Amino acid sequence: MPLLSLRSLAPLTLAVASLFLAGCDRQQGEGAQMVLSPVNSTFKNTDVTGLDYAKGFSIKDHNGQLRTLESFKGKAVVVFFGYTQCPDVCPTTMSEMANVMQQLGPLADRVQVLFVTVDPERDTPELLSKYVPAFDSRFLGLVGDKAETEKIAKDFKVFFQKVPGKEAGSYTMDHTAGSYVFDPEGRIRLFVRHGQGAEPIAHDLKLLLS
Repeated sequence: MPLLSLRSLAPLTLAVASLFLAGCDRQQGEGAQMVLSPVNSTFKNTDVTGLDYAKGFSIKDHNGQLRTLESFKGKAVVVFFGYTQCPDVCPTTMSEMANVMQQLGPLADRVQVLFVTVDPERDTPELLSKYVPAFDSRFLGLVGDKAETEKIAKDFKVFFQKVPGKEAGSYTMDHTAGSYVFDPEGRIRLFVRHGQGAEPIAHDLKLLLS
């Protein structure tokens, strides 16, 4: 599957969201370069402190409860955009975050992982309630209607697009594969690249929680 052009996105979107774009049946090749220079060199992921977007959200979780960033005050919040029928990037990321929680030990209770679906057409709350907590019972799936999904993706400058499959009515979703991390005060702090393993993420979360 060819990768989709990002020329229509804003320059800052290219700096962050295109660090790792995934067509879920094909990952971007080697050589994706970090555009943003880390503000804090002690972080292993990209420091985006002070970023002027990804300021919050208001969307229901898979239990039907309205969630905002303020719902998780006092916790580090990891926000990932994906969909349940993604064959590789999404389950890999969620498994990676489950491993992060294990590495954090007792600190894991101060971390909230959120899986925002970019495929509300198929990802019902019921499906998300089975898929997301299967990786860790503390993880939450977030789902809105088409307009709400487009809004939160725009607010986070996250790219997603439906890609028709070979069979009639089938499709996959191309989408940004990285995650955003907020500190316990609700401030955007990190952009986490896909596929680096649990240790760098656990390292950075420990710093944010210290």
